[in-house]
Amino acid sequence: MTSSARPRKKSLVLNAFVEMCSGHQSPGLWRHPDDQSWRFNEISHWVELAKLLEEAKFHGIFIADVLGGYDVYQGSLDAAIISGAQWPVNEPLAVVSAMAAVTKSIGFGVTVSTTYEQPYHLARRLSTADHLSGGRLGWNVVTSYLDSAARNMGRSEQPQTWVLKHDDRYAQAEEYMRVMYKLFESSWRDDAVRRDAETGVYTDPKLVRPIGHAGPFFRVPGPHICQPSPQRTPLILQAGTSKSGKQFAAQHAEAIFVSAHAPAVCAGSIAEIRQTARAQFGRDGAAIKVLALVTPILGRTEEEAQQKLTEFRRYASHDGALALFGGWTGMDLSKYGDEEELREVESNAVRSTVTGYAKFSPGTKKWTKHTIAEHVSIGGNGPVIVGTPSQVADGLQTWVDEADVDGFNFSYALFPQSFKDIIELLLPELRQRGLFWDDYAVPGGTYRENFYREPGLKRSPPDHVSSKFRWQAGVSAEDHPVPE
Repeated sequence: MTSSARPRKKSLVLNAFVEMCSGHQSPGLWRHPDDQSWRFNEISHWVELAKLLEEAKFHGIFIADVLGGYDVYQGSLDAAIISGAQWPVNEPLAVVSAMAAVTKSIGFGVTVSTTYEQPYHLARRLSTADHLSGGRLGWNVVTSYLDSAARNMGRSEQPQTWVLKHDDRYAQAEEYMRVMYKLFESSWRDDAVRRDAETGVYTDPKLVRPIGHAGPFFRVPGPHICQPSPQRTPLILQAGTSKSGKQFAAQHAEAIFVSAHAPAVCAGSIAEIRQTARAQFGRDGAAIKVLALVTPILGRTEEEAQQKLTEFRRYASHDGALALFGGWTGMDLSKYGDEEELREVESNAVRSTVTGYAKFSPGTKKWTKHTIAEHVSIGGNGPVIVGTPSQVADGLQTWVDEADVDGFNFSYALFPQSFKDIIELLLPELRQRGLFWDDYAVPGGTYRENFYREPGLKRSPPDHVSSKFRWQAGVSAEDHPVPE
């Protein structure tokens, strides 16, 4: 291949992947003497992280969340409670303002479910956070997956059985998004706030209107209670590779979060989403950024990195890992014997899942529940790339080349040391290869401007579905009614 025919290098989008809990993707590592993840209740913990990552020029901090505990394993919450496997966990949006107050450019992607939040209330919370952060908010749109959350929200299980028979969560989510776009984009004209001291008019009432939404899931008359924030609609993030999830992402997502143990697992889904975005929704599929979950373990030598991994495994909780696995898959591996080969059990679901793990870890000959636990206990459902900065960078490049990802959500083994290792060892290597920027594209800009590296792109791109809802300055309500 000639140099002119080589694909253009991607400048990677890098986020820190965290949750307001201990351990997050590596249950039990809170016991390590160098780990500070157990400080998640302290505001200084998050302030220090935000300052550390902004100085290193990370694009954002991606905050995961769950609304229930992992109680499939052994039919109990005990394993999660004892090991600290995403338990306890705090509400993520509350900490954004504190991190925004000590930073200027880094973005904040916050996970909030459409299943249990009323859209009118959530729109207010998101607009408020976007205002207070200067337009640096991203919303990771999820539909929730834990039955334990459903029970605590007054339902017996997830909505597939209590609302519709098929793909109901995404049907509800589609309507939810229309309501949100109407509130964010159509309820106020851009120039509605006058703040005219002479006339005494703060906001022109002719430029604020109800949205009058009445659908099968939601009735929201409006208007939105917040004035337009810097981004109006936050940067839209999404995770989900089911058939409905891919359709949802193709229409709404500006960034997609994938978690898989090898690029081949998700390459097809990524290509399909981009093609669907082009063919069905008229979007630039290549502009949809895909971020893969990765846990780097770095050393100045390969031996040093491998020693770290060995040490981390001594602290990892297998029960915590199996609790997480049970929540993610719905499979209770406590039902199987310690030495039972899971690729030979009666359950088709267990066999196919474990075969998928085995396919991309050929060095493991026998897959038992303990093998799965060890596999998941560091880095969760994503790859662990161990080695020198050059070796880890090569591993990341493989994901870019084989799955066409645009960046990574870096998970940690130790908090914050894993991020310090990334900053000290990996980022210089990525910069040397031309794979990571030296500074924000728009210092002090919005999350969206820096995400797309496009000054002035504070609002969603013109080909994004939300743009048709936008009531722009100078446009009469008659010329731009609220879209259905």
